[in-house]
Amino acid sequence: MSHAPTIDDYTPDKVRDLVEKTPASGAKRSLGAIAAVATLGSLLFGYDTGVVAGALPYMYMSGGAGGLNMTTFEEGWVGGLLCIGAAAGAFFGGRLSDRYGRRHNITLLAIVFLFGAIGCAIAPNIWVLYLARIILGFAVGGASATVPVFLSETAPKRLRGFLVATDQMMIVFGQFLAFSMNAIIARLQGGPTVHLTGDAVDASGHVLGQAGTSVAWETVQAAVNIADVTGAGNGMTWRYMLILCSLPAIALWVGIRTVPESSRWYAANLRIVEAIGSLKRVRDEKKDDVAGELNEMLEVQRAESKQEKWSLSQILKVKWARKLLYIGIVLGIADQLTGINTAMYYTPKILNAAGVPMEDAITLNVVSGGISAIGSAVGLWLVARFARRHVGMYQELGITISLAALAAVFAFFISPYLDADGNISGAPNFAPWLVLGIVCLFVFIKQSGTVTWVLVSEIYPAAVRGTALGIAVATLWLANALVSVIFPPLMATVGGAGTYAIFAAINFLSFLFYWKVVPETKYHSLEELELKFQKDYS
Repeated sequence: MSHAPTIDDYTPDKVRDLVEKTPASGAKRSLGAIAAVATLGSLLFGYDTGVVAGALPYMYMSGGAGGLNMTTFEEGWVGGLLCIGAAAGAFFGGRLSDRYGRRHNITLLAIVFLFGAIGCAIAPNIWVLYLARIILGFAVGGASATVPVFLSETAPKRLRGFLVATDQMMIVFGQFLAFSMNAIIARLQGGPTVHLTGDAVDASGHVLGQAGTSVAWETVQAAVNIADVTGAGNGMTWRYMLILCSLPAIALWVGIRTVPESSRWYAANLRIVEAIGSLKRVRDEKKDDVAGELNEMLEVQRAESKQEKWSLSQILKVKWARKLLYIGIVLGIADQLTGINTAMYYTPKILNAAGVPMEDAITLNVVSGGISAIGSAVGLWLVARFARRHVGMYQELGITISLAALAAVFAFFISPYLDADGNISGAPNFAPWLVLGIVCLFVFIKQSGTVTWVLVSEIYPAAVRGTALGIAVATLWLANALVSVIFPPLMATVGGAGTYAIFAAINFLSFLFYWKVVPETKYHSLEELELKFQKDYS
């Protein structure tokens, strides 16, 4: 009676025999083309998290002017719900890609990206927008869990690190692209502007805008009668910004259908003939040892099948594993409590609070996005050159100083010049530029010092890696959601000075955590680290 093949049936000689007999499963595809297609998922990741920075100011406008009548509390949930959806997407996306395949999962995510983008752009009210942002977040989280794995499994050893690093760069480039498109649209449409059908007055009776004029929304939004005197406006602009997210989603759906499935995924499911056909599409058989690479995949799989996989309850019962789990969770939380997403989502709001007209604030956001991309490139060099802990300490100390400086600028050069309605008058001309400079310094330090993903991927031994890494990633997204939700109310209640003083204090605590608690991983193999952690933390 025949039996289903097992991994032990595929000896090195049998694999070589199959490689000789099996043709490529389709047209050849270069690794560059595969990376360009797959990283569209990461570009969408960055674009969808960054585009709201320019869209939010228009959403605040009244419904008659094309906006959503958004409040400060509602604003925070636009970013927060995307992060909650992303936490779910990261959790389920990895499992779906393990079950159905990386390429198949990315194809489905492209459809989710498309429907999420369209849903956001046509949302008639805030509740539909919330639902669409959750859907979009699921795609973002799924991409974060699937695209790096697909690239690392498709690339040969010599290019694996470069391609995965390129994936991370595409996230930052996606944010930069979103800021750039926002700026172009804002220049074409103008900053948030409304036509007044009557005089707009504040609580004291002061006229903020005269009937029959078109004025910047930020100058009249505090009017007590704004709902009664609002005429037409350009509030629909936010819809144009969000609908552009659909274009890369369509390109991803079309492109991913032309590339092969991960040969390692096929091998992991013992679909060896398909693994060979897929691998031959992305390798030069004259230069690359296809049989040798496939045998190496199977050897790793044999070793992993013999390793025990721990559940969460097992991890919590073992002291050294429990401590590593806690370290990873705190690293994920600390990564988001740097406040980086306050810069990604709310830089126009920050600059506007410093006295920059909203149209100009949206345009200047491109500068911080460009600096972020440069910082990300520098970060690749820093992580390769220096110890992980030292890079993390540089990041946290640099962020602490820059946020403390930002708090000081708000305290001394901006807050004293704010009136009861939040309008700024008489502040030094250099104050907005100082704010922009410090925000750029902040995002450069953050992006150049990011070691969270490296550390989290290295500190967990094989037995606990899947469970512990999933928990750490989910915690990171939930912390991201928390920051997104609380930042607008914080700015409205305690102001820029208080808000950034709080974030500076949190980052100083993170610096102490890196200094006193986080282990160094750069100079040890993963096997050596496991033995070291068992000894040090038991």
